[in-house]
Amino acid sequence: MLNVPVTMLLQLIRGVSGSMDKDGICHCVVYLPNNAIYLQQLEQLQNTAQELMGKYEQELSRVSEYAHAIEDQENQVLEMNSTLNSRNPTFLASSYEFPAFNLLRLELEGAQELVAQLKTNRRVSGVSDLLHELQSQVANASLTLKLLAESDQRSFRALRQEVDVLESRLHECEREKEQEETSIHPDPPLSPGSCAHGGLQKVSRPLVVQLNWRGFSYKSGAWGRDSAPSPASSLFWVAPLREDGRYFDYYRLHKSYDDLVLLKNYEQWKMGYGDGSGNTVYKNFMYFNYYGTSEMAKVDLSSNSLVLRRPLPGATYNNRFSYAGVPWKDLDFAGDEKGLWVLYATEESKGNLVVSLLNASTLEVEKTWHTSQYKPALSGAFMACGVLYALRSLSTRQEEIFYAFDTTTGQEHQLSILLDKMLETLQGINYCPLDHKLYVYNDGYLVNYDLSFVTLKSRPPAKRPSGTQAPPKAVKHNKGSRT
Repeated sequence: MLNVPVTMLLQLIRGVSGSMDKDGICHCVVYLPNNAIYLQQLEQLQNTAQELMGKYEQELSRVSEYAHAIEDQENQVLEMNSTLNSRNPTFLASSYEFPAFNLLRLELEGAQELVAQLKTNRRVSGVSDLLHELQSQVANASLTLKLLAESDQRSFRALRQEVDVLESRLHECEREKEQEETSIHPDPPLSPGSCAHGGLQKVSRPLVVQLNWRGFSYKSGAWGRDSAPSPASSLFWVAPLREDGRYFDYYRLHKSYDDLVLLKNYEQWKMGYGDGSGNTVYKNFMYFNYYGTSEMAKVDLSSNSLVLRRPLPGATYNNRFSYAGVPWKDLDFAGDEKGLWVLYATEESKGNLVVSLLNASTLEVEKTWHTSQYKPALSGAFMACGVLYALRSLSTRQEEIFYAFDTTTGQEHQLSILLDKMLETLQGINYCPLDHKLYVYNDGYLVNYDLSFVTLKSRPPAKRPSGTQAPPKAVKHNKGSRT
């Protein structure tokens, strides 16, 4: 008696009567010929059928498990999206790069290959419907996995964009709120030439005055007003360089800010021996680098006469250690409440910025300080109340005042004061103690900034080298009204 499916015996047995029970199994009595070959083939066929059915059930069970795993993975990703607390650009984007996901993808690909092999096997034609269903389920599972990964990545990118927009709006709101509070509760103005403060706190937005008088092609130069604490007159000066960005030959003087804006009541002079955009004006004298040398030059603005030339000991020249993006600025002169200064580099300092206090009458070096900042890595520097402030470029539209060196204490510390700019390069930077402004020559345009300082009442703690005493506390102190 054999209990086997009818389809397995049709090829060997025909016309045999039998009966079928309630389970649909056919019972029949067959007298087979005494031939071992037929019996071996029948036994082999029965074993093959049982083996294939076992594999079908195993693969079908795996597909079901994969479908549940995909659903759990999708729920987990959605939960992570909803509870995103930090901007980690690789967190969600890599959700589908986990080893479990790769293993799942590889197993599905293996299941597809197995189904394809089974379909090509002629001995399993009796289960074609089951194979077709199995193939469809595996294909659907693979497609679901792919769509889930792509959908998650798109969702993450969209979420990142929304977060960026929201953060930008938040920063703008904070900035507007700070400006509004400042306008409602302004601090008392800082008196002209006063150093009764705890250092620089922030810089205002840029105010573009006008294009320099020689035109847009003259991108390099410097401008400002007399940087003495109490000048005899409110003299404004503009000194564009030639189009080569090096040679300084012409300058104009204006007796007032209104005359400068209206381009009237000016004196125009020609010198013909200036080098770079490190000029400054201090007590009605202009100081600059004499062309092609390490010499300092002094010109009387009342007569446009060269009154003094003096070499600066150890200073490099001919563009040896100039600022980043600003060539030929080997000697950078600056005036502030403490006196006349020159910023430069030497071979001995290995290109690091050196600060020297000058005797304004004789140009002798009275005292020198060495900083830790490599001059060609800086985009510019200026002095205010005996403190050196160094800048570096963050982008084409923003600078950062990141470093300060106090010549009174010899201490240096890090800052982070942002300075917006209209164009890419700040060629000339001059500070004026009279109105606490920065006068910046920005790619041919005359731009100025209001500086805000902190008073000595409740100064916030500043970063300082280890082993130094904490500075006194301070509060914010804004400058006076615009000129």
